[in-house]
Amino acid sequence: MQHRAGILKTNFSGDMQYKSFFPKPLPPDSPIEMDGDMVALLVRANKAISLLNGISENIPNINLFVSHYVRKEALMSSQIEGTQATLEDVFNPMINENVNQDVSDVVNYVKAVEFALDKLNELPLCNRLIKETHAILMQSVRGKDKQPGEFRKSQNWIGGEGSTLKDARYIPPNIVDMDVALGDLEQYLNENEELDYLIKIALIHYQFETIHPFLDGNGRIGRVLITLYLMQNKVLNSPALYISYFLKKNRVEYYDRMTEVRNKGHYEQWIKFFLSAIAETAEDAVEKIKALSALIETDKKRVAELKTGRAILKVYEYLLSNPIIEIQKTADSIGVTFKTTGDCVKRLCDLEILEQTSGKQRYRIFSYKEYLDILKDGC
Repeated sequence: MQHRAGILKTNFSGDMQYKSFFPKPLPPDSPIEMDGDMVALLVRANKAISLLNGISENIPNINLFVSHYVRKEALMSSQIEGTQATLEDVFNPMINENVNQDVSDVVNYVKAVEFALDKLNELPLCNRLIKETHAILMQSVRGKDKQPGEFRKSQNWIGGEGSTLKDARYIPPNIVDMDVALGDLEQYLNENEELDYLIKIALIHYQFETIHPFLDGNGRIGRVLITLYLMQNKVLNSPALYISYFLKKNRVEYYDRMTEVRNKGHYEQWIKFFLSAIAETAEDAVEKIKALSALIETDKKRVAELKTGRAILKVYEYLLSNPIIEIQKTADSIGVTFKTTGDCVKRLCDLEILEQTSGKQRYRIFSYKEYLDILKDGC
């Protein structure tokens, strides 16, 4: 089989024989056909990102929202790979005491994103940066024995549990072809061409997932790559765009569209799907940021009207970064006594800003429920 997306390569012979896919370099050798639907989706996606950039510049606490979005993206992206964790797990103030494998997957994703965004100040988007990010993603979690931070040295494949090379749904390029494809992709990541950046990152994400260069963690790194690329090329001015919720919600189509590119060279249908993901995600982010900002403005006024001193405002401001709290940890973090913090928490419960969600006397946990409900939408 040979078409615009790549060819099947025969490896070995006899009982050992299998066919792996060798993707052609980007951009596709027959240009992307921009029909009316694609143009409309591209306009919608770029408009949504412009609105997101605008709100990011005008909201004073955008870094707070971004930090929450990174956590939500970490959760969604990890859930696509089968991780069983919730947003409550991620925000749990006792996370160090209650950490488990699933929560560790999410925590590592957050660390990997933060590392990669910081590293972009020193390096262009390249294979070295991708490998270093992967090393952090896989540190001390499932997959830690699968060459974290290194491109694979053996053949991998995609299929159901217990599948083999004989019955795999998809077999990525062999090692020699993988090295060639990664070199081509690295060059394309930093090439200037006429294609819109949103179409380019659609192609890049597809190509990375098709190359599948790691033994584990390819999906998560491929989704991190989207944010890194758009940040590097100044399409986004803050990392507030994360598409894993859309991809999780449309998981079957997500995989089917990429399969159609590999099998039939249907790049255009994949790009339309990806642009829909960008547009819907950016629009959703704008609405969430507006909703959170409105809630904060309202509740902060209600807290200030109590006129009980600065301590309760310190507790409320701490809630904005930590919407699930435990009294002692909160007291230690904001430098207020346990008793004063407890009194503030009680007043916030009376206002129905906080509610107790677990515990009896010691280690009681309180949640900023309305705030969390906005963040949790889609989780």
